[in-house]
Amino acid sequence: MASNYGAGQPDRMPAHFFRKLASGVPGILFTYWLSPDGQSHRYPYVSDQVQDLFGIEPALLNEDARAVFSVIHPEDATGVANSIVHSAQTLEPWCYRARLKLLDGQYQWFEAHSVPERQPDGSTIWYGQFHNIQHYKELEQILRDSEAEFQFQAGFQKLIARLSGEFIQLGFGSIDECIDELLRSIGGFFGIDRAYVYGFSQDHLTMTNTHEWCAPGVASLMADQQSVAIQEFQWWQAQINAMKNLNQVVFIEDVKRLPPEANNERALLESQGVSSMFCVPIWIRGQVMGFFGVDSLSHRSWRQDMADLLIIVSGLLSGALERNRLEEDLLNQSIRDPLTGLHNRRYLMPRLDEVLATCSRHGERFCLAMFDIDHFKRINDNLGHLAGDQVLVRFAELLLANTRNTDVVSRYGGEEFLVVFTELADANVQPLVERIMHAVRAEKFVIGGETFGITVSAGSVCVAELTEEPVSPHALIGLADQRLYQAKQGGRDCLVDASGLSRI
Repeated sequence: MASNYGAGQPDRMPAHFFRKLASGVPGILFTYWLSPDGQSHRYPYVSDQVQDLFGIEPALLNEDARAVFSVIHPEDATGVANSIVHSAQTLEPWCYRARLKLLDGQYQWFEAHSVPERQPDGSTIWYGQFHNIQHYKELEQILRDSEAEFQFQAGFQKLIARLSGEFIQLGFGSIDECIDELLRSIGGFFGIDRAYVYGFSQDHLTMTNTHEWCAPGVASLMADQQSVAIQEFQWWQAQINAMKNLNQVVFIEDVKRLPPEANNERALLESQGVSSMFCVPIWIRGQVMGFFGVDSLSHRSWRQDMADLLIIVSGLLSGALERNRLEEDLLNQSIRDPLTGLHNRRYLMPRLDEVLATCSRHGERFCLAMFDIDHFKRINDNLGHLAGDQVLVRFAELLLANTRNTDVVSRYGGEEFLVVFTELADANVQPLVERIMHAVRAEKFVIGGETFGITVSAGSVCVAELTEEPVSPHALIGLADQRLYQAKQGGRDCLVDASGLSRI
């Protein structure tokens, strides 16, 4: 093609020649001219498709190229301008992709290819074409989405496999740490703001936040979400019933769009900054015992299969909690007396080791007392063993009612019971034993039409009395048992401690 553009202006080729050439080429053919100072530019020739696609008359572009640049997507405009300058400076082919606005107002991707040529006056002219590549961009996006989805699914499966392994390998007592790790991992994987577990009371009238993970900068709600009365939130109560009866997932896409009957729920969630949320039921032994949930504090687009993915997580939680419940039951069966429900000797001995270790490290004092029901054999012989069992059960209840939550109450064997009074000075044990003995004397039993009362004998010892090292549980229990024997020898219904026999 001729390159003689006298006075810096390109010669005009016959219009019919370019039109015939352009009619057989997909896309838009053009020659683009840029002045030496880069201040003016135009299209000496551009094919008629420019009007069909963008509504720009070719004759207008023959004089000024700005109309084409006005349809470039704002995010792409700077890149296009810079690439033209670079091509003009280096005379490298100009190849670029950008979004252009069509007549219907939509943007679609186009790709340009052209070769620059420097003119004698220092201006630059490019010979090339640009064509629509929207189809290829969409295909490219589909492939990227497919790859991203594959990576997501692989990552989710890997995460679930890891968490499943941790739950399988967890030892007794570590369930809370595993749940905390699950919430942290799920929260990070899905990029949410808060993940949590709630448990229902047996009557499903209250719910309690038992575990919670919050993203950095997100406030915890756990302290305020203890024993929350559900009946105050009727709409939410209906959602809980749907979880229980229909195994439904609760999805609130936009808190602001909750129905009018959920005004209380909307007010609470908005005060917590929640924008949207999912809640999935947790099943244990065929009953909904709580739910697993996630919150977003800002508007977001959730995956269409988000509910299904969270059901998988909830299933993992349900299985782990059910297994932990079974292990707790088995453990309780092994460390609790089946008749009275008190801890047995298997629990007592290691617990005494722990109390002794705390005493050794921190100097915390404690005492223990052994109780024996007086003339228990007569009850069994005269009224039968069922009557004896009722007496044992009721005495266990009296022990629990007259001791502290921190004390260790156990059935040592037969009609003998042992209480470890923790964090107690020597002088304070007698009033506690006295309270128990008074409660027993005041109790009346009616069995087989016969009314009778019982008494107990007791022997107590405080850890400070044993000065020989090391102090052992057997030494403490042995001394308490010896003093209990002295109380029985002394007439029963009395206490023997370091000060001797006391009638209480």
